[in-house]
Amino acid sequence: MKIAIYGHYFSQDAEKYIKELLEALKLKNSEIHIEERFSKLIQSSIDISVDYKTYNNHSDLDSSFDFMFTLGGDGTVLRSIMYLRDSNIPVIGVNIGRLGFLATVNKEEISEVIESLYNKNYTIKERSLLTVKTEPEINEIDEFNYALNEITISRKNTTSMITIETYVDDEYLTSYWADGLIIATPTGSTGYSLSCGGPVISPQAKNFILTPIAPHNLNARPLVIPDDTKLKMKVHGRENTFFISLDSRIATIDSKTEIFIEKAPFTIKMIELNNQTFIQTLRKKLLWGEDTRNK
Repeated sequence: MKIAIYGHYFSQDAEKYIKELLEALKLKNSEIHIEERFSKLIQSSIDISVDYKTYNNHSDLDSSFDFMFTLGGDGTVLRSIMYLRDSNIPVIGVNIGRLGFLATVNKEEISEVIESLYNKNYTIKERSLLTVKTEPEINEIDEFNYALNEITISRKNTTSMITIETYVDDEYLTSYWADGLIIATPTGSTGYSLSCGGPVISPQAKNFILTPIAPHNLNARPLVIPDDTKLKMKVHGRENTFFISLDSRIATIDSKTEIFIEKAPFTIKMIELNNQTFIQTLRKKLLWGEDTRNK
């Protein structure tokens, strides 16, 4: 098989598991390609005898790849979509830290997971993304205007609240008077949106969520909308500049900017092992059912 490996950072704690992954794939005669920057981080810290192939942008990845492994946490999976894009390469996240919602493979289970992949003991789940356009255009966004978790509009150089004038399919919804507004996918429903009081949504649900951040109009509540909805927003406040973030990528907009958000034309394929489900991850991550009265 042809395997891509992506990581955003390297730590000494990860050394053992990186070696284990490379060795386990080597035993399966896999063709391994490592993201170029991550490959240099590994080679500067680990003695590796094999000179692995590398890739450095999304155009280097195509349908000939069977899988992508990410090494890190949920943030690493989110960054990997800049390489994956519409390639249809299934991704599986190995969590070097704590259990994540996206990087669900425990680092101690790498060898078993590779066996499961080669024995096809998995299913592929498609995850929806958001895409954003602005008028006037903003270079930082147009370079890669997609988000797997959420798009967030928030205040920048002020402690004052901002007003986010929001339209749903060209119909005026409301003006959120808040610190910001999160537009989340089902995947992102367990992220920032959840911390701000938004609902948990199954990853395969065909919905998006509008979750205000600390709204001062107290009747403003999270809203679940169909994922074929088209959104338009305008932002106003005491300051003239605001933040817009796509997962972990941030750009600056001003009060003259119109923001248009809708469902992306492609999905990210995520591998779900047959012994792991979203419900199991919810129970572990959110400690559902951990009340001692249930034991």
